[in-house]
Amino acid sequence: MKKKLILCLWALSFCLSATAVYAQGTPNQGEIRIDGSTTVGPVVDAFVSAFNVTHPNIRFSVKKTGSGDGATALVEGRCDVAAMSRFMRMDEYTRALTAGKMLVPFAICLDSVCLIVHPNNPIRNLTQEQVKQIYKGEISNWQELGGPDMPIVAISRDTASGTYEVFHQLAMDSERLGAKVEFSNSNPAIFTRVSTTAGAIGYVGLGFVARGVEAVRYEGVMPSRTSIANGTYKLSRPLYLFTDGFPELGTPLFQFCTFFLTEEGQEIISAKGFVPFTNY
Repeated sequence: MKKKLILCLWALSFCLSATAVYAQGTPNQGEIRIDGSTTVGPVVDAFVSAFNVTHPNIRFSVKKTGSGDGATALVEGRCDVAAMSRFMRMDEYTRALTAGKMLVPFAICLDSVCLIVHPNNPIRNLTQEQVKQIYKGEISNWQELGGPDMPIVAISRDTASGTYEVFHQLAMDSERLGAKVEFSNSNPAIFTRVSTTAGAIGYVGLGFVARGVEAVRYEGVMPSRTSIANGTYKLSRPLYLFTDGFPELGTPLFQFCTFFLTEEGQEIISAKGFVPFTNY
């Protein structure tokens, strides 16, 4: 089922692209402005570095303000590429169409929402119900889950984040988070908070799981390239680049947005800890 979903999203991406070939929105050929997800940020940064080697005359402006802000910037014409860790919402498409824009998605790789805790916390598996109870404030001490007598510090991404929306929908069933949940504006900020706070729990993209924190199994499954690719890890999602209209063939914008299809692009995705579609 998971494979069918990803393949459908892939097909949707290129079907929408085909219908938007004549849409307006080609940027200044000497500059590409990117805004959006902090999760997609490492891939974007690496793509920009690789692209500058072969296209030294192209200037890049990269901002990482969250998926929602990236979508708004694209609709308002303040960027040429919106990097997003979720698909565009219907209200965003509606605003775009009202503004005379056609949003075109490029699904570039797979990722997951990974639950992380401090290394000294022995808890290594959580069910969906336990995660919901933690983030709703119904469970407030790790002792209630078989861990040490230590208050739980639940940390979430801010509501402009695509990672937040995926977590809120898939893990929380769209239920309201508790009043004591802390909100953070980036993956690195959550990593730092969890790595320095013994009782903390947070969630980040797979590429941000590193030494200093411990990933937690979700419903008995550890987030990994294999479990994400085969769909057994349930908090998985594609990552996207969106443009206004399908970029003109052969232009730097077209080449950048399709760079993930190249061997070098796939190697970068793997090196950054994400899952290229070739793993599928």
